[in-house]
Amino acid sequence: QVRLVEFGGGLVQAGGSLRLSCVASGPTFSSAAMFWFRPAPGKEREFVAAISASGAITLYADSVKGRFTISRDNAKHTVYLQMDILKPEGTAVYYCAQGKSRSAYTRSYAYWGQGNQVTVSS
Repeated sequence: QVRLVEFGGGLVQAGGSLRLSCVASGPTFSSAAMFWFRPAPGKEREFVAAISASGAITLYADSVKGRFTISRDNAKHTVYLQMDILKPEGTAVYYCAQGKSRSAYTRSYAYWGQGNQVTVSS
């Protein structure tokens, strides 16, 4: 059974930065794409970013493009979300998810983390 545990959330002022980490147990991390999500009004969840199993492909929601960076360290079974120039509308619980395939384009998820609160004050 794979377990995903997120770290790094907290309170930050608008314009500041935070880095989220998601550590995965189990042997499948390095062969799976990884994703970050957050809830959004009227939606179950909003896609934030994705990274392929190799790390070669990264994808971003338009709302975070240029400000957020997703990366991974397969040796540490960890995926990161560096969030810069944070805005108050970025306040949310952020969830990481492990994909069912290697591709960042395949939106099918095998496991979810418990979520980590990010609060951006204005």
